[in-house]
Amino acid sequence: MDKIIDILDSIAYEKGIKAENVETALKEALIKTGEKMVDHTLIFDAEIDRKNKRLKLFQKIEVVKDDDKRLLGEEVDQYDNIINPENFIPLSEAKEIDADLDIGDFLDYDLEFENMGRNAATILHNNFEYRLQRYIEENLVSKYKSKIGKIINGTVTRVDRAENTFVEIGEVKGMLTRKSRIKGETFKVGDTLKAVVKAVTIDKSNGLIIELSRTSPKFLEALLALEVPELKDERITIEASARIPGSRAKIALSTVETQIDPIGSVVGVKGVRISAVSQQLHGENIDCVEYSTIPEMFVARALSPAIIKSVQIIKSAGQDGKDKAIVTISSDQKSKAIGKSGLNIRLASMLTKCEIELNEVADNSKVSDESTAIPNEEKTKDTSELEALFK
Repeated sequence: MDKIIDILDSIAYEKGIKAENVETALKEALIKTGEKMVDHTLIFDAEIDRKNKRLKLFQKIEVVKDDDKRLLGEEVDQYDNIINPENFIPLSEAKEIDADLDIGDFLDYDLEFENMGRNAATILHNNFEYRLQRYIEENLVSKYKSKIGKIINGTVTRVDRAENTFVEIGEVKGMLTRKSRIKGETFKVGDTLKAVVKAVTIDKSNGLIIELSRTSPKFLEALLALEVPELKDERITIEASARIPGSRAKIALSTVETQIDPIGSVVGVKGVRISAVSQQLHGENIDCVEYSTIPEMFVARALSPAIIKSVQIIKSAGQDGKDKAIVTISSDQKSKAIGKSGLNIRLASMLTKCEIELNEVADNSKVSDESTAIPNEEKTKDTSELEALFK
């Protein structure tokens, strides 16, 4: 027992957890061992004396009034179990032991753990291992929960029949399900895989599992942050993003720095930055639009490359419902707004969180005054002032 402190510090270092957690695990295991070996109805406590390098297990006895009913074994706890009277001592008897004791104080009776036998050592070891494992799991859960939405790299160790891909990530296992994989992707054992952390769960059979995703919009955002320094430095902000994995994506960008062009910075010279990200997503096309706090303007930009005449926003009555955007558009722009297989309008709806309804009009039709028109160049009709210049 003289080396107990050194052993605890060594365990904390090897397992990567705090020394305080290792000490707590050992104290909890000692208390459980005392209850198992002596009497589970008694109250035990444990103490680790770092100064003297000692481990102490003791029974706690509370000082109560001489007429306290708990001394007679007539009281029950919240679970209707009879309270053991050996957990209490009347004040008069306590005064004989120590005159300074008062009601509510505790007497501690040391128990010699070394005299409990080999069975006690086995119980202590098993309980300590169990509690230590719980602390390790809690530490890992906390560590990887802080990485949700961030990219991690791992090595593929197994692919099961359901096409779930298992990845080794340091000291834990990650799992990329089939639905979280870009369509057409396949992985084999030994491949290096890059994905974003989606969730952290504890499975009864597999233990701690890190759920990974390559289809989440967060994966696209994280990849862009790796390629674009202005995003990493938060000089440019991704306000919203939407993806149809492997096909097309849209991101809304904003900046508070007037000298920065958010779209140009993300796209890069000759599209080198956006192309690098697209290649990692199996050629997924990525559209960049400038974010606007004006909903009508944001919807119009989200529907690019289509040119919009006007947008009218109808607010949702319910808290969870989507706002509706009625978009007035000329007939020759309708196909652009919808896009191939409806991808453009679907992504615009996901990006703006609006239900978009297209209102097709003839090219020469006028836009209603109730809607917000997208400004175009105005034509001058009155030429009187212009004529005066040449007289």
